[in-house]
Amino acid sequence: MDPSKAEEPQLRHVEKDVLIPKLMREKAKERCTQPVDEFNRCCKDAGFFMVFRCREENAALRQCLTQHYQDPAFFEECKQEYLREKQEYVQTGIPAKNRKQKLPTSM
Repeated sequence: MDPSKAEEPQLRHVEKDVLIPKLMREKAKERCTQPVDEFNRCCKDAGFFMVFRCREENAALRQCLTQHYQDPAFFEECKQEYLREKQEYVQTGIPAKNRKQKLPTSM
């Protein structure tokens, strides 16, 4: 048996096809801040006609996001981050979103 595969945890279908891609979408939006901001600004300015007036901004945003979605290194990065969060949850029993909140200083 290959030792590198023995260390690799098995991912469930929902983790591989839903949870990791969700993390990828969130991180890709953070990395594509300029196209996201331009598209949001255009939508606010265009109002009801945003479908017609914001085609260029939408295309630029889609291109940036797709570039990240199709990058195997980015998938691996997000997968490792997901596995770290999962391991911390197993150890602490506290979900990542609750762990990141500030704890009260006085009790």
